[in-house]
Amino acid sequence: MATSISHRKPRYQPNVSDFLALCGRNYGYMQKWLPLDIEVGQSWQLEGEAGVLVIRILENTKYTQLVEISRPVKIMEFINTPKVLVRIYHDAKLAEVLTGQQIYQLRPVYDYPNLRMYHSDEKYQVNAFLGELLKIGSQQRLVCQS
Repeated sequence: MATSISHRKPRYQPNVSDFLALCGRNYGYMQKWLPLDIEVGQSWQLEGEAGVLVIRILENTKYTQLVEISRPVKIMEFINTPKVLVRIYHDAKLAEVLTGQQIYQLRPVYDYPNLRMYHSDEKYQVNAFLGELLKIGSQQRLVCQS
């Protein structure tokens, strides 16, 4: 009697502890230069050795902020400016990416393969990318733009 053995890869299960730790680190990076009492629409630049970050406040409430973080590149005709929309939760001390470059809303888990070829852990990877962007601003010189 023949038995069939399934070589199917198990469904990806996100590690919530790792994800929250990553969002907590990103929050820590941002608290070095993000004021609580800033007005909606204000923007500024962080200039570091590895480049420039442009930060713009889109929403500012008692417990949360919504910011857009972008990293301008010199050869814009070939490369889109990396940009993320980040929700900052001051009560939980977390910073989470809500949207990425071409992703309108990130889901916690994607089936793989999928039409857009997102990774199963796309949400984690985009938040890790935010961590890399924020390292630019860890040793920064602040330039206000308003």
